[in-house]
Amino acid sequence: MNLVHITDPQDPRVAPYLDIRERDLAGRQGRFVAEGKVVLNVLFWARRFEAESVLVLENRLPGLAATLALAPADVPVYIASGPVMDAIAGFHIHRGVLAIGRKRSPQSPEELLDELPEQALIVVLVGIANHDNIGAIFRNAAAFGADAVILDASSCDPLYRKAIRVSVGAVLKVPFAVADDANALADAMAVRGFELYGFSPQGKTDLREVERSERAALWFGAEGEGLAEKLLARLNTVRIAMAGGFDSLNVAAASAIALHQLAELERSAG
Repeated sequence: MNLVHITDPQDPRVAPYLDIRERDLAGRQGRFVAEGKVVLNVLFWARRFEAESVLVLENRLPGLAATLALAPADVPVYIASGPVMDAIAGFHIHRGVLAIGRKRSPQSPEELLDELPEQALIVVLVGIANHDNIGAIFRNAAAFGADAVILDASSCDPLYRKAIRVSVGAVLKVPFAVADDANALADAMAVRGFELYGFSPQGKTDLREVERSERAALWFGAEGEGLAEKLLARLNTVRIAMAGGFDSLNVAAASAIALHQLAELERSAG
């Protein structure tokens, strides 16, 4: 490992880590922050993104040996005491493990769709502005074997630090792209043979009655507003049955139920 001890919070080598809470709101010049051992492990293992450096609390180093062994040899591992690390990040880092990754050049939804296998399951997110929901949905996508996630431009950035943390690193593993227009995306999916399932409390078909197609796209909208009526009109609308007097779920919970059901249908067919 390329170990470097840091004693000055203003050391230019750790400048990308400064004031994490504030700077994550505005972006990091093509970078993102990964937090925690599990997330770091995914960053190094999946190799979808380039790791630029690691910042570790000195007493965490022994327990990270196996994880850091997965890192490219030229990635610097900065070591700092608790007070120095807190001064760098701007708040107390309980996990004591941070890394800076480099964002990839954006891939268009069409390019991502063309890379998918003949049998594919993807998640589409429209207007999801909550980072906790984004992270949880990516975690569900990874858990149930979704091949990709596509977000519209009004959804929040999956590479926000909190979204990555909530996803337990799934954002760094599951391929994703951002679409400028949801209707154009629906067109692109349709010509590539995808069945489009739009989830809504007023959906025409009960999820338990859905027959899994070879290529399936599960569409989810923001809580409260849901998917726009114009968009729902061109999708196969699906509802998740619930007890009387209650008609909606958290969007992340809905995605977990839907993905589990579709994954089960795929296993049954196989």
